[in-house]
Amino acid sequence: MTQALSGRPLRLQITPMQVPEAVAPAGLALDAIAPAMRELDLNLLLRPGEPTEMLVQLENTGSRLLQIGVQVEGSFPPSWCVIGMEGHDLAPHQRMDAVLRFQIPDDFFENQQALRPGDTLRLNYQGRLYVYSTEVETQRQEVETAVFNLNVRPSSLYLDFLPAIYREVDFVGRFLNIFEQTFEPTVETLNTLWAYLDPLLAPQAMLPFLSHWVAWEMDPRIGGDRQRHLIRYAMELYRWRGTRRGLRLFLHLYTDLPLDDELPEDRKHISIEELFGEGFTTGEVRIGREARLGGGRPFHFIVRLRCDADHQIDEPLVRSIIEQEKPAFCTYELYIEQRQAQRNSPIALSTA
Repeated sequence: MTQALSGRPLRLQITPMQVPEAVAPAGLALDAIAPAMRELDLNLLLRPGEPTEMLVQLENTGSRLLQIGVQVEGSFPPSWCVIGMEGHDLAPHQRMDAVLRFQIPDDFFENQQALRPGDTLRLNYQGRLYVYSTEVETQRQEVETAVFNLNVRPSSLYLDFLPAIYREVDFVGRFLNIFEQTFEPTVETLNTLWAYLDPLLAPQAMLPFLSHWVAWEMDPRIGGDRQRHLIRYAMELYRWRGTRRGLRLFLHLYTDLPLDDELPEDRKHISIEELFGEGFTTGEVRIGREARLGGGRPFHFIVRLRCDADHQIDEPLVRSIIEQEKPAFCTYELYIEQRQAQRNSPIALSTA
């Protein structure tokens, strides 16, 4: 609603940017509303955490330059209101806009520790706008005033499901908000249930349940973020258990080293070399290919982890992972090669 007040030589017009659908009458309000303010019927709706504005349009109807000053007082905390102006000089027959920006705390309804027994929560506040104008030539001063109401209401979704005639009663909206505040958290939880079932997004308290759901044993030596990835890919790790692909995927999820699928085996960050020789055999075989003379170890493979010097890898944990993922009859060797970032050369080597 817009209110225009005429004065000489300043004309004042006020427009709230957000008005309530219903204003509680004096008999239903939690605090009294001044009669003069009810007559003016200038109301601004405030919702916790949502900024709203009141537009103040000023027009100089005289023939002299005016200096403008704006001040706001009221029964609300001063921190709720910020005044924005384009300037302070208003030329003759020119217009100027000022903005009253209101914002109340997000926890307005929750943070009410100051209420004493017997007190009620105040929802309606009164304010008064003062616009001071001074003629530069004559130093003549005038003051234009306007009163307004601030109606604090919680955000409501349930009112959208009611016919317009019920939304005209302020009590209905505040009464429905009791049920909305009770049931809406449950509705929001159901709407985002998929996130609770995703190990990468679920709360920390949900991880033991999700790991039990896929029969994955959580290892306290593995950090939280890596544990989430392991739970998410548990079914794929089961599917490829006992294979080179499954072991490489497990080591990738733990060490965060790249898989390097496009690189040859001897250049991968996680290299797994299979040495499945048959040992000493007789017949039509080629030495070094189908058979070996001495030192041959059938069903043997070598794991090499190549990482930078600052990349920390727990060798005992890596060995326990390999023991868990490899076939029982296989043997292996483990080499952890840590290279300097500048020279890209090995500085440490851990062998089996």
